[in-house]
Amino acid sequence: MECFSSLIKGNADQSFCQGTYILSIDLGTSGPKVALLTVNGKVMASEFEPNRLILLEGGGAEQDPDDWWQAIVKATRRLMAKHEHLKNDIAAVSCTAQWSGTVAVDRHGRHLMNAIIWMDSRGASHVRRIVGGGVSIQGYEVRKLARWLYLTGGIPEQSGKGPVAHILFIKNTLPHIYRDTYKFLEPKDYLNLRLTGIFAASHDSIALHWVTDNRDISRIRYREDLITLTTIDADKLPELTPTASVLGIVTAETARELGINEGIPVVTGTPDVQSAAVGSCAVQDFDAHLYIGTSSWLTCHVPFKKTDVLNNMATLPSGLPGRYFIGNEQETAGECLDYLRDNILYPGDDLCQGCAPDNFYKLLEKTAASAPPGSGKVIFTPWLYGERTPIEDRTVRAGFFNQSLSTKRFHLVRAVYEGVAYNSRWLLESVESFIGKRLDKVTMIGGGARSELWCRIHADILGRPIHAVKDPVNANLKGAALLAGMALGLITVDDIASCRDIEATYMPDIKNRAVYEELFREFKQIYRKTKGIYRRLNA
Repeated sequence: MECFSSLIKGNADQSFCQGTYILSIDLGTSGPKVALLTVNGKVMASEFEPNRLILLEGGGAEQDPDDWWQAIVKATRRLMAKHEHLKNDIAAVSCTAQWSGTVAVDRHGRHLMNAIIWMDSRGASHVRRIVGGGVSIQGYEVRKLARWLYLTGGIPEQSGKGPVAHILFIKNTLPHIYRDTYKFLEPKDYLNLRLTGIFAASHDSIALHWVTDNRDISRIRYREDLITLTTIDADKLPELTPTASVLGIVTAETARELGINEGIPVVTGTPDVQSAAVGSCAVQDFDAHLYIGTSSWLTCHVPFKKTDVLNNMATLPSGLPGRYFIGNEQETAGECLDYLRDNILYPGDDLCQGCAPDNFYKLLEKTAASAPPGSGKVIFTPWLYGERTPIEDRTVRAGFFNQSLSTKRFHLVRAVYEGVAYNSRWLLESVESFIGKRLDKVTMIGGGARSELWCRIHADILGRPIHAVKDPVNANLKGAALLAGMALGLITVDDIASCRDIEATYMPDIKNRAVYEELFREFKQIYRKTKGIYRRLNA
C-alpha cells in the first residue's frame, strides 16, 4: 500500500511495484485504445487499432463486435509484447466505451448481428409510437412523460438514437434476432461479457434505457412499469451491478487471447461520457469539462436530480458511486474536421486521389489560423448527422452560410472550427440555465484540446477561461483507470480531483467579443429559420 500512496501523490517512477497498473480499454467509434496506467491515471504505454463504421440507408449506423474484439486483442497483445515485464503488475482491467449502443447476444454470449451504435436513428418511428398518445407535449403523452421524468430523469428520445429505439427496431424489423436474443447489452457491458463471461450492466451504463428508478442514487433498480411501457421483454435486459465495483475476473480463455494473466479483477467500468468526466478530474459539483472528440459534450457533476425536456438533458447516474452528472451530447464535433478531410479536401475521387498528409491536422489548423476571427462572417453549422443537444432534431444538417466571391478556403476551414464552438456556446447557455449558475471556467479534454487554435476559439466564443489538460486524448482511459482504483479501494474522489494536470490556460480575447457575439446570435437564427426545410427534406 505504501507503493500505491506514492503513486497517488505522483512521486512514483516506472520501476516495478506489485499490482500497481490498470489495463484500460477505451472502445471509441473509430476504434479501441488499450493502455497501461498507474492508479492515479498516468498513461505508461498505449496502443490503438482502427475499426470500420458501417453507415446504412435510412439512418443506420452499425459496427461489427468481432471487429471490436479483434482490434482489442491486436492492440492488447502488441502492448503486452512491448511491456511483458509489467504483466504481473496488472491489478485490474477496466473498460469504457461508446454509449447508447446495442449488442444483441445469445445465451452463449455470441452476438447475433452487428452492434447498433449511438448514431443510428432507424428506430425513431417505433419510439414515437410508445411515447405518444392522446394529450401530448412535443410528441410525448403527458402521463407517460410525467412518469418517466419522475422516476428516471429522462424519456426515450424520439430521434431514435437511444437503446430502446435500437431494440424496438430489432423487434419490429428483425423478429428472429429479437426472438433469439438472450440479453441486449451496451458496448461497454459487451466487452465485460467477453472478459468475464458475465451478462451484466452497471447503474450508469443502463441509464439511457430509461427503465431504472434513479430517484435514490444509492438504490437504483429496474421498474417493471417502465419496462412494460417500452414493450421490451424484461428478461432480455441484463442484471444490474453497482457502479465502480468489481464485476468478476478475466477468464482463462480471454487471458490467453489478450496475453495477460487469468484471474485479474475486472471492474464494471463506465461509458465514455462518464469516464471522460472522471478522467478530466473535474469531479467536484459544478466543475465543468468540455469534451471535443468525434462528438462533443459539456457537463459537470451536480448534487440533484433534474430534467430539461426542451434542451434534451437530464441528470443521470455518474461513473462515480452515489453521484449525478448532466447528460448531454452534441452529435458531431471533431468528426466535422474528418468530414472536411475525407469528403472535400482529400476525397479520393478522380479530381483528388485522397492521401491526406500525415500532418493534416497541423496544416488544417495553420490554414484556419490565417483567417480572421469570425471567418469573414461565414458560418458553419456542424449538424452532419442531426443533433441531440441543445436541440433534439435528427433531420437538421450541416452547411456553410454567407459565402461570397471573396470567401477563401481559409475562411471555410476556420468556420468549421468556429461552428463547433458556437454549438458548444449554445450548450453552455443551456447547462448554465439548467444548474442556475454561471460556470466560471471550463476544463477541455479530447482530441480538440490538443489544438491551441481550437482552445482559443472556444475561450473567445464561450467567454470563459479554457483549461486544456495534458494528454487530453487519453481522458477516457484515465477515467476508467481511476474508477478501477476506486473499485479496488486504492484512491478516493478527492484523490481524483488532485490529479488534474493542466497543460495551458486560454483566456477570452476581448477584441474578438463583438464579432463572435453577432455571429453566435445568427448561428441560432439559422437553425430556427431552416429547421422546417431540413424536416421536409430529411424526414
